[in-house]
Amino acid sequence: MSLLILSSNRFSKILGNIVKAFGYMFHLLFPKKRFTIPKYSNAILPSKSNSQIPKILWQTNYTNRVSLPVYINYLFNRLMSLDYEYRYASNEDILELFENNAPKNLIDAYKQLNDGAAKADLWRLFVLNHIGGVYLDIDANFIWPLSKLINPDEEEIFLLNKQHYTNYFIASKKSNIVLTKAIDIVIENINNKKTTGGVYALTGPDVINKAIADAKVNSRFYRYVCVQGAFTNEHFHYIDKKQGKWIHTKKEDILKEQ
Repeated sequence: MSLLILSSNRFSKILGNIVKAFGYMFHLLFPKKRFTIPKYSNAILPSKSNSQIPKILWQTNYTNRVSLPVYINYLFNRLMSLDYEYRYASNEDILELFENNAPKNLIDAYKQLNDGAAKADLWRLFVLNHIGGVYLDIDANFIWPLSKLINPDEEEIFLLNKQHYTNYFIASKKSNIVLTKAIDIVIENINNKKTTGGVYALTGPDVINKAIADAKVNSRFYRYVCVQGAFTNEHFHYIDKKQGKWIHTKKEDILKEQ
């Protein structure tokens, strides 16, 4: 089975490279053409089995009007999550979620964030801890059906790369102790304006690793779960927002001036 999953990983990368090559030609001919990712869609093949981790796939982006490669990436993920409902959250949706459900200190911390990726980092922690489900970055793709990746009795899955835990995929039932700790770390980082390490350290993977520390968590190696950047790249992801990726944000611009 592991060899089959790794083969699927390789196949998705090959397919993704074809999509990207076609994407360049397509947007050269149709530079203004965009495709709409729906804010919500029901499970295409509803599952009758129960699962500790809710069957909800969460994603966000600076816009749901996207380039062709990003849209094909979305379609590929829906193919891999047929028994999951899909929820896309805009900046407005995220703010509404916080204002209606989060404690004041979390809302205040979120409102200090000026960078879109940092906002998405904090949102994914909160929405998974508050509701549960599976989060996947908009530029990543599953390499195997989610219903086969996640066992019904699993309560969490954190993603391991070669060096550490990362946060472009997280699966959890609500009220997860690691996510609770991670949220507290982010709030402390924001309140103390710890921007030296950029978004990565303020709200990103650094936070997950600090929250987990030496604790034993349920995890998967990334090669058996998902790939980042197979179908898309910075050009297609930020086609209408040049230099929009978090790596281009200066540390002094991550937080709003008080």
